[in-house]
Amino acid sequence: MRASELNSVASIRARRAGALRRRVIRGRTWLAGILILLLLSNAFADTDFSTFWKKFRSAVIAGDKATVAEMTKFPLSMPYLVRVVKNRADFLRRYNEIFKGEANAAQCFASAEPRKESGRRYEIYCPFKETPNDRENAPIRFEFELTKGGWRFVGLDNINE
Repeated sequence: MRASELNSVASIRARRAGALRRRVIRGRTWLAGILILLLLSNAFADTDFSTFWKKFRSAVIAGDKATVAEMTKFPLSMPYLVRVVKNRADFLRRYNEIFKGEANAAQCFASAEPRKESGRRYEIYCPFKETPNDRENAPIRFEFELTKGGWRFVGLDNINE
C-alpha cells in the first residue's frame, strides 16, 4: 500500500471513530435528559398537589360546591355500603353527606396535613366530627390522585369499616 492509501484508510477510521464517539455522547446526553425530566416531573407533581390542595381546601372551607365539584373525579368512591357519587349533579346533591357527614371536613382541612402515599396519591385523615380534636383517631380518609386531567379528589373512606 502506498502512503496516500494508508493516509486515506487512517482518515476513514478516524472519521468513523469520531462519529461513534458523537453517537455515544448524544446517547448519554439523551439518557441524562430523560432522567432529569423524570426527576423533575415528581418535583412538579408535588408542587402541583400543593397548589391543588390550597385551592381545594379553601373551596371546602368556604363551602364553594361548584369549585370542589370541578376538582373531583367521577364516579367518586365512597365508604363501604355507600353508593358511589356518579356525577356532578349527584355530587352537588350529596355535598353535605361527603363533607359534613362523619367528619367536618372544613374544620379538619383548616389544619390537616396531606399524607403522601406515592407520587400520584395523597390522603387526608380527619377525626369524627363529634371528636374534632382526636387526631390520633382520624379514620375518615379523603383520597386524591394525579389523573390525566391533573390532581383530583377521588374518594372518601372510613378506614374503620
